[in-house]
Amino acid sequence: MTYRKFILLGLSQNKKIKNLCFLLFLFCYMAIWMGNILIMISITCSQLRDQPMYFFLNYLALSDLCYTSTVTPKLITDLLAERNMISYNNCMAQLFTMHFFGGIEVFILTVMTYDRYVASCKPLHYTSIMSRQRCNALVTACCAGAFLHSFVQCLLTVNLPFCGPNEIDHYFCDVYPLLKLACTDTHTVGILVVANSGMMGLVTFVVLMLRSKVLSTCSSHLMVVVLFFVPVLFIYVRPATTSPVDKVFALFYTIIVPMFNPLIYTLRNVEMKNALRKIWCQKPLWTGKHFI
Repeated sequence: MTYRKFILLGLSQNKKIKNLCFLLFLFCYMAIWMGNILIMISITCSQLRDQPMYFFLNYLALSDLCYTSTVTPKLITDLLAERNMISYNNCMAQLFTMHFFGGIEVFILTVMTYDRYVASCKPLHYTSIMSRQRCNALVTACCAGAFLHSFVQCLLTVNLPFCGPNEIDHYFCDVYPLLKLACTDTHTVGILVVANSGMMGLVTFVVLMLRSKVLSTCSSHLMVVVLFFVPVLFIYVRPATTSPVDKVFALFYTIIVPMFNPLIYTLRNVEMKNALRKIWCQKPLWTGKHFI
């Protein structure tokens, strides 16, 4: 027997805390949309779209929007509800889409690091190596890798029997809280989840950190990598267990990082600031005869 619905316990059961969180995360979600849409429009409508770094940043902003939208809207609406329910099918759909778009973000960050590595270490060959055809192929590979990761993650979960308690101690459906509810031995599944999510994140993070020459010259990218990967590794590298603090760490990679990415990449990037001024603050200049 498998339950048709789960109960999400959310971040807190305290009414005042829930109301405060509602206002906070509503503001965060609006900031995520405004910031990432601003970046996408600024890149698309300027010459930056022809540069590989900003080509990938455009896709990073898009993946941020999709990723946080798999979790945050329901979190916000649930903060106003007395009882937070989610159907089994919607739970599995949320699990798949969250890991799919999260996987795309992981791989896009990796590709952006590779781009900076080529620009720094092979500047004379940069244009030929990072051609538009190569960039499109890398983005396609990111999507394919993310789909494979998410498919495996769901495959490990979808066949588990849920016949005991149906309360998920989290604000979204994720693997470890679901494994805790399964009425069967999940030791092997837990190891496979660590291999799929934990090791993928750990190997990617180590590779990114080893590119010290690149990261030392691109502090904004280093900041994003650390903010995103450290909470992910805390949750997925360890054995399949859950902790109340997991929900706090999950807030970093589901809401906080997507909100701060536009600020980090804009405020610490001269080219992005110039593009923003040109597109959004453009004022006609009087030459004495006419405006230009």
